[in-house]
Amino acid sequence: MPAKGCKSVAVSGKRQTLNEFVTSAFRGNSQYDGLDAVISAIAEGSRQIHLQVQAATLADVIGVTGETNVQGEIVQRLDTASSDIFVDVLRNSGRVAVIGCEEIEKPVIAGDDEKHSYMVLMDPLDGSSNIDVAVSIGSIFGIWRRNAGDQVTEDSLLRPGNEQVAAAYVVYGSSTIMVIATSNNVQGFTLDPETGSFAITHPDLRIPEVCPYYSTNEGNFKTLDESTQRAVTALRDTCSLRYVGSLVADFHRNLLKGGIFLYPADLNRPGGRLRLMYEANPLGYVAEQAGGAASTGRQRIMDIMPEELHQRTPLILGNKDVVEKTVAIISG
Repeated sequence: MPAKGCKSVAVSGKRQTLNEFVTSAFRGNSQYDGLDAVISAIAEGSRQIHLQVQAATLADVIGVTGETNVQGEIVQRLDTASSDIFVDVLRNSGRVAVIGCEEIEKPVIAGDDEKHSYMVLMDPLDGSSNIDVAVSIGSIFGIWRRNAGDQVTEDSLLRPGNEQVAAAYVVYGSSTIMVIATSNNVQGFTLDPETGSFAITHPDLRIPEVCPYYSTNEGNFKTLDESTQRAVTALRDTCSLRYVGSLVADFHRNLLKGGIFLYPADLNRPGGRLRLMYEANPLGYVAEQAGGAASTGRQRIMDIMPEELHQRTPLILGNKDVVEKTVAIISG
């Protein structure tokens, strides 16, 4: 309840809701048949996680579980809760055949008949270690069409990012925002906490032409090879540093304001740190549909043929011209 003297502000009003958008945007398009159910499931899961994030400290759900995930990382309590929530809502959508999750070693088979026509790969809670200090965190989703008639196996998920039909991410911060991308179409929606529904607030998103910011962990500079150090130095000379340390938060700011995000290969991690299937492919898809680019520093992210589900990769994404200049320095 708002404090006395304060007026609650509704997000929705006359704005188009997410449900209205997906119903109208995908109606009559066989490529997207059933995608509305998948997006609606992600929205419902995000609403539930929003509530957990807002009450995390009071509900005593911050901190670690004492376990490590398949990535060898310490599992936060909210990682487990978020993974369970999204697996449940996606399975219950009736449209998802298989779910790949950063926190789960093997894929979750959700259904194997014709109507289960989508495959979802997700990072259910990106940046979850930041929840203890009230820094923005998020969720990331890549969505592929299942090959008709194929039996669902772990190998079904090993598809390149350029075959995605949609991608989405959610930021849990000062407000909870969900961004959805399909071919040449990126839309942003904000959760109305009073109604529990999302309404459009950032229509027809495109990365601004000007790139004022770069986002990278400068603490890793000495572990970079010489060409990558030159690329980072060039960005220092032309851009201001903005780095939250939560991939979704950094990418979202750069999508709205213009910018480039870098987590390049280094001497300690020559294969990169971020996950190709759960982070790089989905956000690379969003970036490209908004007029940006995504690269490893040597190759377009979306063209990588994955060899394993939990594969890691370097990642550079944001304004297309700046990504291309940065890649030219690194690879040159």
